[in-house]
Amino acid sequence: MSEQSTWQVTGMTCGHCAASVTEEISEIPGVEDVVVTVETGTVVVTSTEPLERAAVDAAVAEAGYTLV
Repeated sequence: MSEQSTWQVTGMTCGHCAASVTEEISEIPGVEDVVVTVETGTVVVTSTEPLERAAVDAAVAEAGYTLV
């Protein structure tokens, strides 16, 4: 069964931003899908198990943005 979590990310302004965040979060073990909405700063992640905030925070930071 899949888990879905929604995160807020600041600093994203374009498609390249969304692609960077998607790429980094997709590398977290168990992540199945990432949907980024730049306009709202929303990132919806579907995964095989609940994600640790620290893992998402590290992935977002690696992409150059900030998890709220």
